[in-house]
Amino acid sequence: MSDPTIRVREAARERGLSVDVRERPPASSLDEAAELLGIPSASLVKTLVVKRSDDSYLFALVPGDRAISWPKLRAVVGVNKLRLPEPELALAATGYERGTLVPIGSSTAWPVYADERIRGTRIALGAGAHGYSVFVDADDLIAAYDAVVADITSERA
Repeated sequence: MSDPTIRVREAARERGLSVDVRERPPASSLDEAAELLGIPSASLVKTLVVKRSDDSYLFALVPGDRAISWPKLRAVVGVNKLRLPEPELALAATGYERGTLVPIGSSTAWPVYADERIRGTRIALGAGAHGYSVFVDADDLIAAYDAVVADITSERA
């Protein structure tokens, strides 16, 4: 399958998720991408793939107006060490390039950790391909992936 957005759509359908995949012009920042989509930065959620010391991974969903809090995430996960992997490891772990990451349709169904601030909102995430975003109700995404919801972020610098 050459179009990664098809992979996202099919994976969403398999999990009973209603998604809207939209094309958008290139953006040089998260804030610019949010503006192009007509949404606040908080609604554009960054999907981070995070590597554990045992070479397994997890997804962290972070509102665009926030930053990952490594101490908070480590406490919730119950580990002493987490890190962002190199781009080639992220691609191998998910099937998606950085900047396009989304748990929907990942080549491996890694656990999902969502910041509590996304609850009750409609969010946009990467859609598996550059220049696309997928819109989904956060609560439906959380339920479909049995995500752990916790305070895992801090204010963005």
